[in-house]
Amino acid sequence: MGNLKPGWQGRFFEDFEIGDVYRCRYGRTVTEEDNISFTLLTCNTNQIHFNREYGARTEFGQCLINSALTLAIVVGMGVADVSENGFALGWDEIKLPHPLFAGDTLYSETEVLDARESRSRPEQGVVKVLTRGYNQHGDAVIEFRRSVMVWKRAHAPSREVFPTPKL
Repeated sequence: MGNLKPGWQGRFFEDFEIGDVYRCRYGRTVTEEDNISFTLLTCNTNQIHFNREYGARTEFGQCLINSALTLAIVVGMGVADVSENGFALGWDEIKLPHPLFAGDTLYSETEVLDARESRSRPEQGVVKVLTRGYNQHGDAVIEFRRSVMVWKRAHAPSREVFPTPKL
């Protein structure tokens, strides 16, 4: 077997520095099918998300991407950088400054606002971040703050989970 090169394993508490900005390396185009499936799956009955005729009669002239889907995708885009080694503690101030439409592509970036050791869990720390999602034109379509409990590297349950291969 060749030389084992570890892949990206996400950030641990020690890796966060206030003021750092992490940009997701890829964009994610949101389709009409994504929107309709998510909207119906979550029992959202607002027709602005799944009825073209209704959407055409609104000020937007078309259906809007469900804001909960926008949130879910943008959060997911930041997992590798923010919460892969932790879990959410809370969400604050979710804002939707510009609509998102089917065919738009989402991009996201996250800024570290605060990082402190946990008072109740010495093996973890609390990281507060501000995340923004943009469309392909650079318009902010979502902005939110959240707090994440993140493992310190030495205590992370993700360490050494790959089984020892039998040769």
